[in-house]
Amino acid sequence: MLKYSDTSYETERLRIRPLKVEDYLTWLTGFNNRLPSRHRHDEGNRDMSECSMEWYVSLIQKHQELALNDKVYAYGLFLKADGSHVGMIDFMTLVRSEFQWGCIGYTIHNQYWRNGYGREAVLKALDIASSDLNFHRIEAHINVDNEASIRLVQSAGLEYECTRKGFIFEFGEWTDNLIYYKNLI
Repeated sequence: MLKYSDTSYETERLRIRPLKVEDYLTWLTGFNNRLPSRHRHDEGNRDMSECSMEWYVSLIQKHQELALNDKVYAYGLFLKADGSHVGMIDFMTLVRSEFQWGCIGYTIHNQYWRNGYGREAVLKALDIASSDLNFHRIEAHINVDNEASIRLVQSAGLEYECTRKGFIFEFGEWTDNLIYYKNLI
């Protein structure tokens, strides 16, 4: 199996791989070019002034350490056409042993929305989760009012399982999450 930092995958329009030091300006541009927030689940443009090259290198090191310890696998999403950074996708290991259970997370910079990049990335990521990361079950934990994320996971073949009440502390309170899942193996 390839070392995490050496992995790279392709779809029709995307390269999916761990961030590299030489991606810094492209990564930063992706965030700096975000449009204003459109709803509460859209972070929109944000102040990236704290994200120096030194900060970014430590982010890459943290990603590599998390992957080495089988906790989180984070991948940048880049357009094959021009190398633009369009977002991130990640897997968090929930339980290994007899479960092989993980959780998928994703974000597409809002200036790239409505181009199908999210679906394309999630479909490929599910292949990566099965073939390279050996997950059997992948879950997506989604806020009950995040309609765009619900549509995305449904289009990628994940099925609604349940609503977990008071599941995550965010927006200053314990919020409910919809649980979508796919068994891969």
